[in-house]
Amino acid sequence: MADRKAVFFFDIDNCLYSRSTRIQDMMAELIDKYFEHNLKLSASDANLLHSKYYKEYGLAIEGLVRHHKVDPLEYNEKVDDALPLEDVLSPDPKLRELLQDFDRSKVKLWLFTNAYVNHARRVTKLLGIDDQFDGVTYCDYAAPRLMCKPAKEQFEKAEREAGVESSDQCYFVDDSHLNCRHAFARGWKTVHRIEPEDSDPDPKACDFLVRDLNELRALFPQLFRIQDSGNGE
Repeated sequence: MADRKAVFFFDIDNCLYSRSTRIQDMMAELIDKYFEHNLKLSASDANLLHSKYYKEYGLAIEGLVRHHKVDPLEYNEKVDDALPLEDVLSPDPKLRELLQDFDRSKVKLWLFTNAYVNHARRVTKLLGIDDQFDGVTYCDYAAPRLMCKPAKEQFEKAEREAGVESSDQCYFVDDSHLNCRHAFARGWKTVHRIEPEDSDPDPKACDFLVRDLNELRALFPQLFRIQDSGNGE
């Protein structure tokens, strides 16, 4: 059921944690191996096809399902679920404090990921923030048709599941330039999250750019609880 609260949608991978964890690199290696073994490709051909599907569909698995009739849940078991996340992720008190400081009478926090729900749960639990979100919209590998960002239908699904009445209630942060462009075009208040060492994108994806999620406090102070200065004034 729709309500009048704003919703802040958070991407997960390379957004809630730093790219320096190399989780994306580890995932890419597992995907390449999956292409090699299941499609009987050379290492170079596997990498090329993986890149092609990612660029065309936003997810390698969508290309595998469309063109090779791969079982996405079996793929998830051998790729996302096989990632050694416990070795690289740990509770992030600074991130947890940021999420706790949102004024929940004004805004709901919602995960919006292209991963399957298992991965979303693993990552947020390891970061110590799994209790901070009102829900999650994910790429449903069990569905007859896969949908993921930046497809219009997936943004519509996120709005529907989060219970928003109109796109102007939506805030969004993602590390993907492409996803940010589509969210911004939809009317969402969109923040492109990049790494501290990255150059500013040209052209920019949307109105807002951050290198640290704590910068959200200054961008959207109306969404945060008023902090007690502690000086007795």
